[in-house]
Amino acid sequence: MENKSEARFFSSNFVYKQFFGHILEKDDGIDAEKLTQLTLNSLEKASLYRKWPGISNLLNELAKDLQRKDAKLEQTLFGCNFSNPLGLAAGFDKNGIAASIWDNFGFGFVELGTVTWHAQTGNAKPRLFRMSKEKAALNRMGFNNNGAEKMKETLEKQKIPPPGNRPSIIGLNLGKSKITSLEHAPDDYASSLEILGSLADYAVINVSSPNTPGLRQLQDSEQLRRLIKKLRRLPSCPPLLVKIAPDLDNREIDGLAQVAYQEGLAGIIAVNTSLNRLGLEERIILQTGRPLRIEKGGLSGKPLRPRAIEVIKRLRKNAGEDLPLIGVGGIDSPESAWERIVAGASLIQVYTGWIFQGPILVPNILEGLVSQLNRHGCNNISEVVGSELPWI
Repeated sequence: MENKSEARFFSSNFVYKQFFGHILEKDDGIDAEKLTQLTLNSLEKASLYRKWPGISNLLNELAKDLQRKDAKLEQTLFGCNFSNPLGLAAGFDKNGIAASIWDNFGFGFVELGTVTWHAQTGNAKPRLFRMSKEKAALNRMGFNNNGAEKMKETLEKQKIPPPGNRPSIIGLNLGKSKITSLEHAPDDYASSLEILGSLADYAVINVSSPNTPGLRQLQDSEQLRRLIKKLRRLPSCPPLLVKIAPDLDNREIDGLAQVAYQEGLAGIIAVNTSLNRLGLEERIILQTGRPLRIEKGGLSGKPLRPRAIEVIKRLRKNAGEDLPLIGVGGIDSPESAWERIVAGASLIQVYTGWIFQGPILVPNILEGLVSQLNRHGCNNISEVVGSELPWI
């Protein structure tokens, strides 16, 4: 694997721990959303001016520090060539402001959004809370974003190469605008995809966020079919996936798997954040003074890991071996990444774990996956998907 043993004059892990380590060790301090926005402001400038000598040198050093290239990690899924199976989940780069530089962080793909047709401010603040001890987060953001038309301007301004000629895959996560009724939801999603579809390698129908009233009703089989058919008719429609909630029962999961198969979706992403408090009902959210059981919003991070694995296994059993699954929720180590892949996920995504662990999580996971492939005598990551091979 390239880059593993080279001498380093730049350590992203050292910088991250120096600036963010002490903040992430406790719930209070700098507001979680403000901290995220400060980071995004810097990344936006880096993306826009990535060819300037000083910035390009820094990005090159970042890539040397974090990228891990190995043919064993490469896969082609739904027409996209993934250099590795690890992606950044939707929700961090909501407006696509750093779309051109995520490969420098070692990711094989990034999912931008969630983006809606209408720009919206989201729910009232505070709306993002760290749960440091549990390595978890509670969010009730509410699809705050600048809208689809603004995202198109943002992506075009970065002069990103077209699909098929990029260093990493770019996915687009689509949501319903809050002001749009469920009846008109297909038109809302379609309006966004119509102007953004040609810029994306794949697109995701997000019908599982708990923070937009009524949205999860679109996971109903007939509602979802109606939505898929509407998007499929668009001439610029890229491969379509759907992102589902962890709070569905087995019957509902089986129904969604059937819809995905019958409608020829490119894949399923499992799972979104959870309304289940997963044994943390009495955990006090410091900023509000209230127990988690009465707080609104979705729970993410390490507590979600067991349920996320259950859903992936259920989908793999009922959706067939040919439907790609993307596993997300509670992945924060090489072992948890391996666990999700051998449970049935062809690709995996991180977000909350990446925040707590820092950029070093990406190369640690990729090195761990290659090590396991070597120990099991496998030539490619695709060989172990759904294999239930142990971590050794």
